[in-house]
Amino acid sequence: MLRCGVDIYYEKIEENIMKAAILGYGTVGSGVAEVLTANSELICRNAHETVEIKYILDLRDFPGDVHEDKIIHDFETIVNDPEIGIVCETMGGDNPAYTFTKRCLEAGKSVCTSNKEVVANHGPELIQIARENNCGYYFEASVGGGIPIIRVINDCLTTDRILSLAGILNGTTNYILTKMAKEGADFEAVLKQAQELGYAEKNPEADVEGHDACRKIAILASLVTGKNVDFKSLNCTGITKISSRDFMYAKKLGRSIKLLATADFSKDGLIAGVSPYMLPAEHPLNGIDGVFNAVFVHSEMLDDTMYYGRGAGKLPTATAVVSDVVCATKLAKCPESINWEADDAKLADFGQVERQFFVRVKESDGSESNVKAFFGDVDHLVIDGVNDEFGFVTSKMTEAKFEELRAKMPGILNFVRLDG
Repeated sequence: MLRCGVDIYYEKIEENIMKAAILGYGTVGSGVAEVLTANSELICRNAHETVEIKYILDLRDFPGDVHEDKIIHDFETIVNDPEIGIVCETMGGDNPAYTFTKRCLEAGKSVCTSNKEVVANHGPELIQIARENNCGYYFEASVGGGIPIIRVINDCLTTDRILSLAGILNGTTNYILTKMAKEGADFEAVLKQAQELGYAEKNPEADVEGHDACRKIAILASLVTGKNVDFKSLNCTGITKISSRDFMYAKKLGRSIKLLATADFSKDGLIAGVSPYMLPAEHPLNGIDGVFNAVFVHSEMLDDTMYYGRGAGKLPTATAVVSDVVCATKLAKCPESINWEADDAKLADFGQVERQFFVRVKESDGSESNVKAFFGDVDHLVIDGVNDEFGFVTSKMTEAKFEELRAKMPGILNFVRLDG
């Protein structure tokens, strides 16, 4: 029987095998193994080579697991095996993940990771080590889980100038804020529920204080500028002070409250950070609910684009890691070069950013006349029907001016920045 050329071509592909190792067999690591196994034929066709798991590193044993025979406990086995060409780092945390990643790259093995902490802390160094050793450092899964945003910036938008980014980059906080908005519940009650459902960690500080989203926007901003953006230098405010009362006011204003990670790029420098915002109904990120993430990109030529999907979870994140495995396999002889240098990006003065603010005030310490004495004419007064407080929206002013007035005026209960 005659066989078509396509069949013969793929038979030749399957003769070539890329051996891979997985570091960490937790949620994401087991997902990577599942995707590589379940979609092996598709991966082979797209990578132009068979990708085969040789080792899975973990401290634990997994008796009865489908990959039980691949479990090892000694990292040296992986780094010293010349057959291993790609390593999937899904351990989480800074160390030993950073040390293992560095040693794999120094050994000429490409690394694909979901670890935003290592990427944010050591990105430029690891990219340079990969470059020197003719291998690749890939981290699509480190921001937005399964949402393709790193490759969009690195490849798809390289002919355009990105002017701003705004994203919902943490599924835990978005889940909490969505439940608070829809059920009128307070933060602590919804956080407890999120922990019970596995959406929030036992220690949720990195999520609810905004640090996780801040690392992610720093990574994206670094890729846009080509310079290093240290997340510790950015303004970062979490959601722990947001209450059901804030949502009552937001509803009266026709707005929602979302934790946004933002980055604005101009000739004066970068303004980036994380903070809760009240968004108008027409804002493209207003309707992103639950554990979903989205990134809104505004660029000079293309104008507005948005990338939406599951920002975390076993298979969405694993899919992004494996997409990097395919890329690393295809480009094994000529690894992808990422534009992210160690020099610090130029930061503009956050205090000079102008915007409006929603403010809640104790009625005993404030009145409309008192507010006007400090803030001048306010755009809109909101009375929530409760006797002990009221809220108002300021006129547009700089962050520095607002902080100055907020420090002077007594009785302020909370404030939320407005977007749009």
